[in-house]
Amino acid sequence: MKIALAQINPTVGDIAGNSSKTAECIARAEQAGAELVVFSELSLLGYPPRDLLSRGSFISASVEAVEALAKRCRRIAALVGFVRPAEDSPGRPLENAAALLADGAVAGVHVKTLLPTYDVFDEMRYFRPGPTPKPLTLAGRRIGVSICEDLWDRPALGAALYQSDPIEHLREAGAEIIINMSASPFQSGKVASREDLIRRRAEQANTPIIYVNQVGGNDELIFDGASMAVGADGIVLARCKSFHEDLLVIDTDTGPGRCEAIGSDVEQLAAALKLGLRDYIHKCGFKSVVLGLSGGIDSAVVAALAADALGTENVLALAMPSRYSSDHSLADARQLAGNLGIRLLTLPIDPIHIAYEQALAGNLPEDRPDTTDQNIQARIRGNLVMAFSNACGRLPLATGNKSELATGYCTLYGDMTGGLAVIGDVPKTMVYELARHLNETAGNRIPENILTKPPSAELKPDQIDQDKLPPYDLLDAILSRYVERAESTSEIISAGLDADVVRRVVNMVALAEYKRRQAPPVLKVTARAFGPGRRMPIACRCDFD
Repeated sequence: MKIALAQINPTVGDIAGNSSKTAECIARAEQAGAELVVFSELSLLGYPPRDLLSRGSFISASVEAVEALAKRCRRIAALVGFVRPAEDSPGRPLENAAALLADGAVAGVHVKTLLPTYDVFDEMRYFRPGPTPKPLTLAGRRIGVSICEDLWDRPALGAALYQSDPIEHLREAGAEIIINMSASPFQSGKVASREDLIRRRAEQANTPIIYVNQVGGNDELIFDGASMAVGADGIVLARCKSFHEDLLVIDTDTGPGRCEAIGSDVEQLAAALKLGLRDYIHKCGFKSVVLGLSGGIDSAVVAALAADALGTENVLALAMPSRYSSDHSLADARQLAGNLGIRLLTLPIDPIHIAYEQALAGNLPEDRPDTTDQNIQARIRGNLVMAFSNACGRLPLATGNKSELATGYCTLYGDMTGGLAVIGDVPKTMVYELARHLNETAGNRIPENILTKPPSAELKPDQIDQDKLPPYDLLDAILSRYVERAESTSEIISAGLDADVVRRVVNMVALAEYKRRQAPPVLKVTARAFGPGRRMPIACRCDFD
């Protein structure tokens, strides 16, 4: 059978636009001789639609779009993702479904069986699980349809989350080929592990698997695509491009097709951040961005990513030196902006800082912490960035990394100011790796001095990050275990990490929760990012083990 893998980038909620994109792919697949074209999970709505699903008109539009597309499928069949009302289910009145369109009508429907409710997923909030799946029939063949989580088995999930295995049910029911329509978000290392999963599942079922994944950025989530066809022996027969829309036709009877390379972990990370940034900007209706450029590593990486993702003409950088800024920081910022080809404005903050000091003189306690003055400087810079955002219609980018956000080494309404935190899920040690990769692939645009000098907020004389934080390699090792793997304090200490430092870091993470609740959306690239996938209370008492 000739099957087209339609890897599209839908916009959440834009059923009309997504339907148009779907119709175009159906026509192209038909022209290429495909008998069936497969789309991703909820392809007509975009994933995740979240509480748009509470709107009756949105659900009606989803069903109407399926019916309209069915009329286009007379010489080709299509599997599209949509939502429909569930009968007799007052608690969860919807179904996450796939429609088989053939002969000008809806020829069959599969309802998602396994509904993930962990990390960023909350499908039990909206959907009723489907019944035990049975193959759909197309041109005399038994097609086993599954949706995203239906494919994942217990070893891959790390726990026995479900009592049933839809893929095993389809195999037992005689499915000749299994199709999985997915919306599987990107995270570092997941592309390879997901491919291993699909290969293993194909071997277990002794059945070819066609896997079609969504691509593109929707809010904080990034979808990498990397759709593929795998033979019953577990060998990859074809693979779509990663981080790009693609249409790939594979003949399951004749063997291998086009097989795109995946790339290294850091290549994937860079591509994911660029895609997430670009789609967030464009899908939110912006064309350009503004950010502060300090001469440090974090803002340098964000500026380079933005220039690549949006075009240099759409990036405005602000250098905002203070009385504590070193000469090399401003020089580094200027060199970086020149290397990137972006516009840089220099706005010294000392006059504003002095005005604050005069206004507050005699009114603040004499024994106030030195962070008071440091935060004032950071907030002046945040206000200047927002002024250009308001005046020029540019989205402001926050430039802080995950290590800072985790420990609260950041200032509310200061360096946390922004509409998107581009590297807010990238640990500091990985920021350096990402910077070196960007230099290797695009000509050393980030100056060497930025890569080698000690990180510093430069908010007081001779300040460096390690005045307040442990060395970043140790800090990131602790954060990876505590935040991403959810290990306890005792478990981390038993792994050989310094007990006093571990307890100090865990306490810093807990105390900074109120800051993170007010942070801009963070592009998710690790196993657990700050945001919808980690929901911690602010006002609580706990030993934080």
